[in-house]
Amino acid sequence: MKAAVIHGPGSVKYDTVEDPKINAQDDIILKVTSTAICGSDLHIYSGAMPTSPMVLGHEFMGIVEETGSAVTHLKKGDRVVVPFPIACGNCFFCNHDVPGNCEHSNPEHYGPEGGVLTEKGGALFGYTDLYGGYDGGQAQYVRVPYANYGPRIVPENLTDEQVLFLTDIFPTGYTGVDWGEVKGGETVWTCNKKSDKFSKTYATLSIL
Repeated sequence: MKAAVIHGPGSVKYDTVEDPKINAQDDIILKVTSTAICGSDLHIYSGAMPTSPMVLGHEFMGIVEETGSAVTHLKKGDRVVVPFPIACGNCFFCNHDVPGNCEHSNPEHYGPEGGVLTEKGGALFGYTDLYGGYDGGQAQYVRVPYANYGPRIVPENLTDEQVLFLTDIFPTGYTGVDWGEVKGGETVWTCNKKSDKFSKTYATLSIL
């Protein structure tokens, strides 16, 4: 298949790579219909995050192509959107609605301290070995682990363009506004810790 592969700082190539395969009984293989580029991808592209060659992309959706034998609520042909954290659905944090801190998806680099190069949270698609080393969705196909927990079936009346941003961009922005208790029409000041300079951002989201 074709995929966008990061090879190092400033080097992304359109490569031919091996098709993903079912590795665990609760995996699915997804045929990607839409994907997006996140600002976080720039951390890898700039060299701020060390990486070995891998397929980029943690914002994607598509059609289920194949399912593992333990997948219970999805079948071939289902159209799904996939959240960007890879989460098991069974650990303490998943059971408390904090899947980004999943204890099982990133065992080699998991820990509570959150160091620069050690002790990260749960895994992320296409986001370096520090976050699990899982290939991402800027490709024709992608393997999605823990498929009984993460993917959500998309109603037929919604287009990809209406759903794709639910992978990361919209929930991230919504959560920031929710946690900040921002109300419509308010002006929000954010601080750049490195420079101690303040910037002004306008809250334009309507709290649903």
